[in-house]
Amino acid sequence: MENLFHLQFDIKQVNAISAEGLAHIGDGVYELLCRSWLCVHGDQTVKTLHRDTIALVKATKQAEFAEQLLPLLTEEEHAWFRRGKNAHISVPKSATREQYALATGLE
Repeated sequence: MENLFHLQFDIKQVNAISAEGLAHIGDGVYELLCRSWLCVHGDQTVKTLHRDTIALVKATKQAEFAEQLLPLLTEEEHAWFRRGKNAHISVPKSATREQYALATGLE
């Protein structure tokens, strides 16, 4: 049986993933990281965990995090960020186009 939790991609396979695909993967990873952090540091009720997760994963908050992170990135990391940022996905009403681009790049 194939182990779906032990993924090994070479750089060619990663580079072949579309910007939209990277955004899709990044969205899930980012939300999992936020949920994990909240479980360790946040309130323990389902209601507050959900509310606090939503507050962290919304595009406007991700854009804030991205602006703090960008000065710390290497040139290679900036290239990955730009690739994710250029994904052509519809912008939610709660964020500006610029905020959403930053959020997508962060994911």
